[in-house]
Amino acid sequence: MIDPGTTKYMIKAKITADGIVEKPDVIGAIFGQTEGLLGDELDLRDLQKGARIGRIEVEVRSEGGKSVGEVLIPSSLDQVDTAILAAALETIDRIGPCKATVRVTEVQDVRASKREKILERAKELLASMLAESKELGTSLADAIRDSVQLEEIVSYGPDKCPAGPLVDTSSEIIIVEGRSDVLNLLRHGIKNTIAVEGTNIPKTIQKLSGEKTTTAFVDGDRGGTLILKELLQVADVDFIARAPPHTEVEELTKKQIMKALKNKIPVEQYLEMYGIENGLKEKAKEEHRKENTHRESSRDSKKTESRNVKKEEKEQKESKKEETKQKKQEEKRQKSDKKLSSQQEKFYEMLRDMAGKRIARLLNSKGSVLSEIPVRELANVLSTEKKGVNTVVFDGVVTQRLVDIANKKGVKIIVGTKMGDVAKLPNSIKVWTRKDFE
Repeated sequence: MIDPGTTKYMIKAKITADGIVEKPDVIGAIFGQTEGLLGDELDLRDLQKGARIGRIEVEVRSEGGKSVGEVLIPSSLDQVDTAILAAALETIDRIGPCKATVRVTEVQDVRASKREKILERAKELLASMLAESKELGTSLADAIRDSVQLEEIVSYGPDKCPAGPLVDTSSEIIIVEGRSDVLNLLRHGIKNTIAVEGTNIPKTIQKLSGEKTTTAFVDGDRGGTLILKELLQVADVDFIARAPPHTEVEELTKKQIMKALKNKIPVEQYLEMYGIENGLKEKAKEEHRKENTHRESSRDSKKTESRNVKKEEKEQKESKKEETKQKKQEEKRQKSDKKLSSQQEKFYEMLRDMAGKRIARLLNSKGSVLSEIPVRELANVLSTEKKGVNTVVFDGVVTQRLVDIANKKGVKIIVGTKMGDVAKLPNSIKVWTRKDFE
């Protein structure tokens, strides 16, 4: 048998016989009908003895009184001799007692197939090597980066809250839930973070939130909602940012972190959107009421005040009350005299229809509705809107961020339920609220 390692070419031929034939019949026909045909140099028996031709493989099967099959002949001859031998096979016209035809379908270069296998395997091995090298490099870089970040994290304030190194010097801070969140933000270059570590908000963070511009950056799960509610009750939060639903801040990539912080919304708009009462404001009102009560009680307890002074104060109060009453009546009369344009009436009707639905509508210059979206998506959709948006009507608070985006997009009119903290209003934009219509 020829050594497979020395095989250069594989001759593949298809046989068809008009009758039932078997493997010995096919092999006998190959040797018998090619004997002496090509001379002594290409005699199949001599070539096989000299290991120039390998073992001839035959597969034959019978179908409907006929036989079909395939012949494989391995060759270590050169290209010319192999081609001559393959052509000689097609001269066979009888196998056993039956008429037959032999057709060479392919002379395969075995070495080329081996080269392809070598190439594919080499690619796999190289890819594996590169992946291992890259992973090793990445792990080393991460190990070094993490060690540096662990050195950068500090314990801030009397409560020893985990924080970034710039939380004390920065004019803005980001409040997160835990130490892992601080580490993840440090990993991506954000160093003005501080963690609450639980729903019991430390006094350090309560005090810090009143001194600096504060963003609450919480997880997108139920735990994040609970911590956010607690923060809103005891801390002075200015903006709110949240991780995507069902994800935690410590799991976010740099791109996700930057996107969440970029899309942060003012706390007033957040409270308006989700119908939440700000516990801090309610607490402040209660303290103010208590203070007024205490002041009145102290004033009443003073025996040095004269009755004439009290009488004068009473008269002044009644006078002011009368002035206020007249002023309100005048304002009411002016409002009753106010006439709305057809455009304003349309927007007012639209605003009343939206009440409580938390939706927004984008209109073109002709007043046709281009799209209707939830209020919480308004800023993002308006930033990417390609159509000519002329008017925005929405059931929410008009904020500075919305005004800035609208100005960039060429919006002419904004209609909302009420005006938020807008410090800069371009001359090119009209802003109407429910107050302007009533």
